[in-house]
Order: sequence, then structure tokens, then C-alpha cells
Amino acid sequence: MTTILIRGLGLIGSSLARAIRLQDATAHIIGSDTDDTLTYALAQHIIDEKSVGLTAASRADIIILATPVSVIKTDLAALAMIQLNENVVVTDVGSTKRAVLEAAQPLLAKGVTFIGGHPMAGSHKSGVRAGRPDLFENAFYLLVPGRNDDESVKRMQTLLRATHVKWLVVDADEHDRMVGQLSHVPHVIAAALVNETNVQFADSPMALRLAAGGFKSITRIASSDPDMWTAIMTTNGDVITQQLDAYQHNLATIETAIVNKDVDTIRTFFANAKETRDALGSEQAGNLPGFFDLFLNIPDRVGALADVTRILSEHGVNLVNIHILEVREEIDGVLQLTFATETARQMAIELLQGSFEIVRRS
Repeated sequence: MTTILIRGLGLIGSSLARAIRLQDATAHIIGSDTDDTLTYALAQHIIDEKSVGLTAASRADIIILATPVSVIKTDLAALAMIQLNENVVVTDVGSTKRAVLEAAQPLLAKGVTFIGGHPMAGSHKSGVRAGRPDLFENAFYLLVPGRNDDESVKRMQTLLRATHVKWLVVDADEHDRMVGQLSHVPHVIAAALVNETNVQFADSPMALRLAAGGFKSITRIASSDPDMWTAIMTTNGDVITQQLDAYQHNLATIETAIVNKDVDTIRTFFANAKETRDALGSEQAGNLPGFFDLFLNIPDRVGALADVTRILSEHGVNLVNIHILEVREEIDGVLQLTFATETARQMAIELLQGSFEIVRRS
């Protein structure tokens, strides 16, 4: 029997607990969180036992730290002072890794195995009630081992097999640079755009009503938890500020081109962006596992979305994700279908193209 301590039973921690339960019914899962959360988790059989703080850490074979990065750092320091099982594996799910790996050094110095982790999945919902075992399905799960320890990585991957994630092993600096550019900076930009729009239209409520379509689509992530993003800004600050500097330089360049009516520079600016955006996709990522998207025009009529899913279901074509893009109002919408394989996407194209207009595939 494997004993797992999960510190933090919010969306991520409770989803991991549920997935572990699916993978290994004999696993003994100990939860550490607030009393209300633990009471619910026990009642729903998400966990088998509750722990105050890290008091159960000495009995655990696997310790998962699923709290904000600031708390993870504190817990790593505390774990370094506890006599842990000889073969214990400690991991986390924090969205920055360099700061976490630095905090794990005292633990590593004692010979304890630490593997930084970051499941690249989430939801607009939060808390233990929002957790679900399939939250991470087909998402990337980045691993940052504290030292070369293939056996411990395999142990962790086996434990979390029911998550059905796509594993990638990276180093801490590479991780923080990637998520900085692909996640952290976009969140800053989205929040800044929303805040500035609110200022610009303070005297025009009608204008905010028009802020739909593309504006809502590109600023959706501005609705994220402000406490979490405050912690991210402080733990990956060096990377984020460097990337923001580069972004602001780009803005200054296009601003100058607009002022000077420099048509060539303006067109190159948008052409380069289009080329890069259109090239995004798994076929551009070498051997990295990825997704295959299909975009459809879907008419505004009752049952249109159900028709799409019914056709795919009847022919056994599995969808990884489905998303209605908020790019237009009161006319046909754009439906984004995501598949795990190119074969599945090609089958979907053949099945749907007679009934729906295919906008593009990428």
C-alpha cells in the first residue's frame, strides 16, 4: 500500500487525489487543508485521513505540495527538518519552478528525492468541490527533477497514470522562461487591457457593452484568481519583467510606425504575427505531444452544437476539448474542436464538412 500526503486540496490537489484513487484503489491518501475542506474530502472518499499541516509527512511514500508557491517554499523548509521515509518522493504543482527548486535544496542535501511538477491545466472554478479526475486529461505535465533520478520519475508517473497527461521533463530555467512567455506575460497583458478599457470607457457604459467578440476572447484570462497571480509575479518576476520589456519594445516599434505611416513596417508586424500564429500546432513541435484543432462555423440555431457532438460520437471520434470562440456577436459562431491525433481530426473533417463550414484546421 502506498501512502500519499497531499498538502492542499483545492482544484489541483483534489483532482490529483481523485485520479490517484482511480489508478490505485489501495492507496492511502492523507489530506492537509482547512477543516471544512477536509471534512468534505473525507465524506466524499477523496481522502482516507486528514492531517494537521505536515504532521503525517513522516509516514508518506509520496508527498504532493499543491498550495501557492509561497506556501510550497515554506513547506519545503519544514520538510527538511522532518525525518522522512527513506524512499519518499516529494513533488509540487507550483507554476514557477526556479524559486521552488531553490527552496528544495536543503531537502535535496539530505538525500530526499524532489521532483518539481506543473500540470498545465485548470478551470475557472476552484476549491475541493471543483476537482475532477479528468481535469488533466491530454494536458502537458511538466517535470523538473531536483537531480537525475529516472526511477523516482517513473514512480510518480505510474502513480498519476490515470490523469492521462502528456509528460515533459525540463529544467527550471527553461520551465520559467516558457511559462513566463506563454502564460504569465499574457495574463499581465490581458489584465492591463481590461483595466485600461475600463478607464477609457468610464464615462461610456455603452462602450463596455460592445466589448464582446474578440475583446472578450483575448481577455478571458483576466478573470483569473488575483491572489494566485500576485504570487506568480513575485516568484517569476525576473523572467516576467525581461519579457515585458521586450513586449513594450515591440509596442513602441509599432507605435512609431503608425505615427510615421510606415506601411511596410506595419504590414510586416502583422504578417509576422499571422505567420507565427498560423504555424502553431503539434506538427511544428518536433516530437512533443500535442493537439490537433479544427475550427467550424456553427449556425445560431437550436441543436447545432448537439449535431456536431452527435455525429462525432456516433462514429467513435473522441474529442479532447470543445470551445466556442467569442469572436463575433449575433451571427454564426466559431467552434473550436480539439483532438488527440491527426487521424481523429481527419475523420472529423470528413464527417462534418458536408453539414458545416470548416474555417481552418491547425
